[in-house]
Amino acid sequence: MPSEKTYTVTAESFESLASFWLDPGSPLEWDCFFVLPAWLKVWWDFFGDGFTPCLCSIRQGDALIGIAPMMRRADRMSFMGSPEVCDYLDFIVVSGKETEFFRHLLEHLRQCEVTQLDLGPVRKDSTVLTTFSRVAKGLGCEFSCRQEDVSLEVDLPPTWEEFLLGLTGKERHEVRRKLRRLDEAVDVQFRTLEEAQEVGRAIDPFLALFRSSRPEKAVFMTPRMVAFFRSLAEVMANLKMLKLSFLDLDGAPAAAALCFDYRSTVYLYNSGYEPRFRPLSAGLLCKVFSIRESIQRRRGKYDFLKGAETYKYRLGGQVVPLFRCLVEIQ
Repeated sequence: MPSEKTYTVTAESFESLASFWLDPGSPLEWDCFFVLPAWLKVWWDFFGDGFTPCLCSIRQGDALIGIAPMMRRADRMSFMGSPEVCDYLDFIVVSGKETEFFRHLLEHLRQCEVTQLDLGPVRKDSTVLTTFSRVAKGLGCEFSCRQEDVSLEVDLPPTWEEFLLGLTGKERHEVRRKLRRLDEAVDVQFRTLEEAQEVGRAIDPFLALFRSSRPEKAVFMTPRMVAFFRSLAEVMANLKMLKLSFLDLDGAPAAAALCFDYRSTVYLYNSGYEPRFRPLSAGLLCKVFSIRESIQRRRGKYDFLKGAETYKYRLGGQVVPLFRCLVEIQ
């Protein structure tokens, strides 16, 4: 077995992270979608101004045991990413090696004269809260944490009928009633685009629906954010992870949902609808169709992501608390 003296810290690039992720023999746990190498690279290209990238790995001998996807400004470090577009973040660590990884990471950060880590948003089941908090306190660091938001998700059963039965009686009745009313009122088509060329042509109609659905969404979609969404859609479509769905009513796009499909989980990243179709519940039903399609594709979970919007509870979403943690390195 390698001795403790064989632990080394290495600066990585986006390209080297991608090679680790693509390695079928790697034991790294890439469970957090928002720290995938392709995602980090797109985020950095548009929002990395003013930071220094700090993508570091830790090895025990020749074995890679974990990656810290971070960035630095002065003597403070944080996860690479931002809460506005990254719903939750985490470290990438080999299962069973968390304690060694975090101990050596903290020793490295002390040597680099880092005084504070700002880690968030993170889930309750993140490595930050399951292991890093204990290791940091054991090494004399001050660790504080507070809940800042929630995410909601629902486990998907094998069939659509089982999903409906999992809702409350009132919500099950409402979903069926809305679907029936929609079908009786207009010609309905739900289509999902996955190929990069199709997605490229459809991203502008999606952005138009996104902006039109609420005033705050129109404000959010700045020119920089538009460029980010376009680049992200292209990259994720090329990786076969993107699902861009439209609900067409009488041939007109009425609502849309931008989802990512990764490791049997469908992530509802953003959505929008045309206000004139609000009486037909187009926005909600677009998500209902997306869930039904995910069940048909045999996915195991539908993640509504950050935010406590009412519709997420109505469609069976269960709360996942999201936290922000601060570590004062002594």
